[in-house]
Amino acid sequence: MAEPLYETDFYSWTQQQAELIRQGRLGELDLDNILEEIESMGRSEYRQLSHRLDILLMHLLKWAYQPDHRSSSWQGSIEEQRFRIRKLMKENPGLNPKINAAMVDAYPAARISAFKETGISKEHFPDSCPWTYEQIMNEQFWPDI
Repeated sequence: MAEPLYETDFYSWTQQQAELIRQGRLGELDLDNILEEIESMGRSEYRQLSHRLDILLMHLLKWAYQPDHRSSSWQGSIEEQRFRIRKLMKENPGLNPKINAAMVDAYPAARISAFKETGISKEHFPDSCPWTYEQIMNEQFWPDI
């Protein structure tokens, strides 16, 4: 028996499924795999939010804990991540209830990245995120310790 198109040629499978929908041949759809792909797209948006928060938090930690090394590059990265997070949230308002979980998920990686980039011991950084989402997204917020 031949392997399903979903397994052997994902692109062609997507085109086939789209054409079946256009033609109204809904009974022929590969619903199990369509459902998996839709769920995967949602997980991808959450991962993107967590990743953007990770980068933002890492730069805010660096900003707060290495004031003598502050640069326009760090400032630009902070501003860019704030912009990208706002855009992502505007495009995906369903992520709003997940913001706190995403911050909790992102902070440990941000802490590790800040340690790697600064050489400051991880133990020197707070165990949990010291800021709220509202604070880190506020354009006027530039933390000092």
